[in-house]
Amino acid sequence: MQINAPIWAGLTPEEHEFQYNPQNAVPDFARYRARRDPANARALNELAREADIGYGDHPLRKVDIYPAAEKNGLSPVHIYLHGGYWRAQDKENFAFVAGALAPLGITTVIANYELCPDATLDGVADSARAMMRWCVTNIARFGGDPERITLSGHSAGAHLGAEIIAHDWAAEGLSGPVLAGATLISGIYDPTPTMRTSVNAELHLTEEIVARRNVEARPPKLLCPVALIAGGQEPWQWIDQTFRYAHHLHRNGFDPAVMVLPGMNHFNILDDYLDADGQTMRAIRSQVAGAG
Repeated sequence: MQINAPIWAGLTPEEHEFQYNPQNAVPDFARYRARRDPANARALNELAREADIGYGDHPLRKVDIYPAAEKNGLSPVHIYLHGGYWRAQDKENFAFVAGALAPLGITTVIANYELCPDATLDGVADSARAMMRWCVTNIARFGGDPERITLSGHSAGAHLGAEIIAHDWAAEGLSGPVLAGATLISGIYDPTPTMRTSVNAELHLTEEIVARRNVEARPPKLLCPVALIAGGQEPWQWIDQTFRYAHHLHRNGFDPAVMVLPGMNHFNILDDYLDADGQTMRAIRSQVAGAG
């Protein structure tokens, strides 16, 4: 291997697929979502919800808004960006996040965004930024405080959260507290190794696209508290992405918290939203409290 080559350069195709395709590393991944289905169904059936609120013309540019259960004036807001390797999943499968947060007095926004292959990764990132822009300018109509917005994202959703942090919001005239905190879980921050996985048959990534979307290489513009979380049972090169992104943030003046959760893989790590004392919920509550 040549000096300064990326860590994935010497992997066999089979090893690369294991390291960078989470479904390959956890073949029984579907059972973890099934385990959360009862909590998700309760949230969909029992919580107040403003469903399918559009933030653009594309049919996937929609959010579900779960108002805070109790509030005195405008409530803090939390946005959730789902995973699915930029090409799968839907907001209704993640209502359990609102089930954990809305009862705490946090208006919760579960977002859809454009997906590959109908969109490029550029389009996916653009829709996430559009969603954030819409929330800042519109969430007060739904009882949320636009100056107390936090977000979390898992996997591809963590990358989109990092895209929001890397965007120059001041250039758009949004100079206030656009984001009060971000909790990014099991993220992929440099899309480059994805080009060598089977997933790229749906993503159609090119060198030009990954160069634009590599948030490890672009300076973060939105200074805010950041918590980075990975699962201890994830492949080590996937975990390494979290540490590389943490170093990138630190070099740019951030002080990120970094946590690796023992016993957690890429799919059961979402169960941490269902544990009031879990690291994910602790990080989100801390950022919400700091925004107050």
